[in-house]
Amino acid sequence: MKNTKPIFILGESILPGESKTVDMEIAKLHNTAELKIPIIIHRSKIEGPTVLFSAGIHGDEINGVEIVRQLISKKINKPTRGTIICIPVINMFGFLNKSRKFPDGRDLNRVFPGRKKGSLASRFAYHMNTEIMPLVDYAVDFHSGGASRFNAPQIRIAPDSPELVTLANVFNAPFTLFSKNVAGSFRNSSEALNVKMLLFEGGKSLNINTAVSDSGVHGAKRILRYLDMLGPEHAIEEPESNTIYIEKSSWIRAQCSGLLHDNGCIGRYVQKGTLLAIITDPFGEFERTVNAPNEGYIINANLSPIVYQGDAIYHISKKIADGK
Repeated sequence: MKNTKPIFILGESILPGESKTVDMEIAKLHNTAELKIPIIIHRSKIEGPTVLFSAGIHGDEINGVEIVRQLISKKINKPTRGTIICIPVINMFGFLNKSRKFPDGRDLNRVFPGRKKGSLASRFAYHMNTEIMPLVDYAVDFHSGGASRFNAPQIRIAPDSPELVTLANVFNAPFTLFSKNVAGSFRNSSEALNVKMLLFEGGKSLNINTAVSDSGVHGAKRILRYLDMLGPEHAIEEPESNTIYIEKSSWIRAQCSGLLHDNGCIGRYVQKGTLLAIITDPFGEFERTVNAPNEGYIINANLSPIVYQGDAIYHISKKIADGK
């Protein structure tokens, strides 16, 4: 059915069949320079859902930015029906400073839904939540592991949501984790607005990994195909296996401080006792092994060369779930 209704974002009208970039400017830099966050909108003339692809809510998580960039540069974001909104960098302040946080020291992903007259991060969350998210039906928010922690490509969804399970099956990342929504998170506030959001995790901060980017781009195309929004010119790469659902997992922590020598098990299924890493001191006095405490998938690895006693170094699955 042909669509004739405009949508409005930050006071700007976007008509069916129109493409427009709307700049969100909540505050200027401390030197009075303007700081604009581009919101890239493509609308079809045919009615359909609105899908948001976003990244960079933490300014140092570059891999997600690269995924959304590819969706734009390859014109995957031009829908055959409905509307696609892309925000490659939500936290432009942090992106400029290669920092996870906002200039006010807050984590943007812990202040949603925000307040109109709150802190800088809270004000930004408020505008996201009131200007953009009420228009959105489905969303994929792309993240990376913090600091030196490398996440195997994975989708995270709240438990007890059959529709999110269906979308996770469609996206078909290597792993899907059931994780409760965190208070103050973008995902939690989106659920309150009835937006069906998948949270993608892959790679580590300040890094671009081709395999992770490919997983994110292919998953996004599968979602658009499922919603009948993907142009016929875009080929779909089907994975060799279905996503693996992980219901329970735990962190393996360093039993001593030292230099970490990773054994390259990220993304692999390991047996109990498998050698994951060796921790050494700088002076050749000791070598201590890090072994898998149980069989399972290694879904996150701390790739920092230096670790301290008690640091979380590997995330291993403990219970595989049925995602059907």
